[in-house]
Amino acid sequence: MELSDLFLAPLYLGIFYAVAFGIRARVTNQFTKQFFIPALTLKFIGAIALGLIYQFYYGGGDTYNYFFHTKIIYSAFGDSFSNGLKLLLDNGGSTDPATAKYVAQMYWHQPHSTEYATVRIAAFFGLFCFNNYSVIALFFAAVSFSGLWAMYVTFAKIRPHVYKQLAWSIFYIPSMFFWGSGLMKDSLSVGALGWLFYALYRGAIQKRGILKAAAIGFLAAYALLSIKVYILLCFLPGALLWVFNENNALIKNQTVRVLAKPVFFVVGGLIAIYAATNLTKGDDKYDVDKIGERSKITADYLYETSVKQNGSAYSLGKQDGTIGGMVKLAPQAIVTALFRPMIFEARNPIMLLSAIEAGFFLIFTLRIFWRTGVVATIKFIATTPVLVMCFVFSLIFAASVAINSSNFGTLVRYKIPMIPFYLGGLYILQSMLDTQKAKRRQPAARRRAAA
Repeated sequence: MELSDLFLAPLYLGIFYAVAFGIRARVTNQFTKQFFIPALTLKFIGAIALGLIYQFYYGGGDTYNYFFHTKIIYSAFGDSFSNGLKLLLDNGGSTDPATAKYVAQMYWHQPHSTEYATVRIAAFFGLFCFNNYSVIALFFAAVSFSGLWAMYVTFAKIRPHVYKQLAWSIFYIPSMFFWGSGLMKDSLSVGALGWLFYALYRGAIQKRGILKAAAIGFLAAYALLSIKVYILLCFLPGALLWVFNENNALIKNQTVRVLAKPVFFVVGGLIAIYAATNLTKGDDKYDVDKIGERSKITADYLYETSVKQNGSAYSLGKQDGTIGGMVKLAPQAIVTALFRPMIFEARNPIMLLSAIEAGFFLIFTLRIFWRTGVVATIKFIATTPVLVMCFVFSLIFAASVAINSSNFGTLVRYKIPMIPFYLGGLYILQSMLDTQKAKRRQPAARRRAAA
């Protein structure tokens, strides 16, 4: 960060807030309005705080590597608009002689690089703010907030009884507004996931504005495919189950409904298999044929590096480089992603915050199971489509990120896409169970009153 940040950041903040106040009435109601500006403010605070932490605590990191690349593209625009435009539109595979001197400086300029995709978006925002780091971070925070607000509005429509708790789940969890706000891939990915969730509900379940919802869903899915495809792959199974179950429930004829259900499952399974095998085909990181081997390499590297640097390493056991080996580690991985680090495993203030969050998730989960019973709770989840989606996605995603990461520092950042779905699912589950119990008490109360 430089002195220019002290001038430009407040100036652009004023612009962002002017836009926010201008559109607030169109995207809120009397209940959700109170959260709009405070939640946006937290995102802006998180974006600036992340930059300061990386600069003065970590002494560098991914966010500054992204900014380093944007400076090269911005300098290319200064030299030649056409060269800058070529770098901005390039997917990382270009060998144009005109841009060779710029490409030589960028270690992330590789074919289909997810990091370079993020750089291109940051460089685009940089054109509107003199390529200032803080303002670019604010742009990322705004994009992230837009998707999370779409997610919140969707959840609030599904279960308006817990709109306050849902706001806390999506906006006020420290990991959400810190790791999901700055100049990082995580900010763009959680924003895109929020828009995809909104588009599925709007178009496939409510069946309103189908063309608009389809366009939003396509753009959101493409963004996830370009930046973090594994989020899309983990989200698809639960999302397809959600859509199919909701539409199956609309069939009035019971016989047709029963016959249609296996068809929906087969179609959904085929779509999920096609997505898993074709969307990642040829990808060094996520190709199904290589994912077990790649997971082992990544986990081993992160663990060894963390141990050498006396970091927050954890181990789930030895990986054998196969998908079967990953499945065996899944239960332990789910527990690790959802409920760790424990308080005694935290080695710095940032990890302590994450440990407090994980402790809350554990207590909340155990409380529901204790009050209702494990079997009864699972049965209730299985018969509620939105809860199936929330927990299927959360569990698949938790297993995936915990197996691939052997360091709590990276795990805290990687797991933020599942937090609003897991915690939001818990609040919706608690609310629906309480409503069900209240209905059961009413006949007994009437009988006592009559007696």
